[in-house]
Amino acid sequence: MERKRVLITGGTGFLGSHISDYIREALGWEVIATHFPDWDFRESATALCLFFTYRPNILINCAARVGGIKANLATPGQFFYDNLAIGMNLLEGARKYEVEKFVQIGSACEYPVDAKLPMREDDIWDGYPEPSNASYAIAKRALLEMGQAYRKEYGMNVIHLVPTNLYGPRDNFNPETSHVIPALIGKFLSGTDKVEILGNGAATRDFLFVKDAASMIVDSIIAYNEAAPLNLGSGERITINLLAGMISRLTNYYGQITFGDSSMNGQPDRILDTSRADALGIQARTRLEEGLKETIAWYRNVKLR
Repeated sequence: MERKRVLITGGTGFLGSHISDYIREALGWEVIATHFPDWDFRESATALCLFFTYRPNILINCAARVGGIKANLATPGQFFYDNLAIGMNLLEGARKYEVEKFVQIGSACEYPVDAKLPMREDDIWDGYPEPSNASYAIAKRALLEMGQAYRKEYGMNVIHLVPTNLYGPRDNFNPETSHVIPALIGKFLSGTDKVEILGNGAATRDFLFVKDAASMIVDSIIAYNEAAPLNLGSGERITINLLAGMISRLTNYYGQITFGDSSMNGQPDRILDTSRADALGIQARTRLEEGLKETIAWYRNVKLR
């Protein structure tokens, strides 16, 4: 494939930075990575300026407002507006400047709270999302629909990728806004003798190592050109209770672990059906324990110096 210019919005963030690294190392393509607040795509003029300035062949939209259950519950309006505005403005800008391919990064939160397991791409619209993150999820669903609409009307090559819960080096370890794995790692390595975990530990999740996610996203850019969303998952499911036990063992934590109640569980169960990606050879390679070891080592080296 000829050398491409790839623009990654949110390209210096957690996922975007790993995608940037992988594209440079594996493909040798030119990568331009934007950073907030230098580029605020909630403003349509900023999005248009971006395309006028860089004229990319491919745009990967990783720009988003993200956070755990606490953040979603505290600021649902911001989560809805920011994610929808960012995606809409970038997609419209890409249309006007005739970008060859637009890659929207979605979320497993888009699935209904009671979706059948494993979650199939065709089931995204079969019910309401889990209420604690519904604003974020519905904004992402709207961008899925917008991408399909632009494909129909304008012939744009828009793909919508649905990664499951990500974790790994460079994750957000802020206890107020982090997701479960970085939150647990931070707590277990904080020196405290008691760790309290949101929820009762019964919820299940499918965790995808961020370096695997980056390679799978790039593989999807090359191999996938369909309107339907594409799941990207690990194929492994674990309860939060067992996850906490695994991380406590890997961090050598010997203090007390307590759980809350089911009201903070979020979606009860989540694992994605990856058969569509598997058929294209787009697969995860890192087992959960190995990914956790690398993430913990990174946190110790970078955050605890």
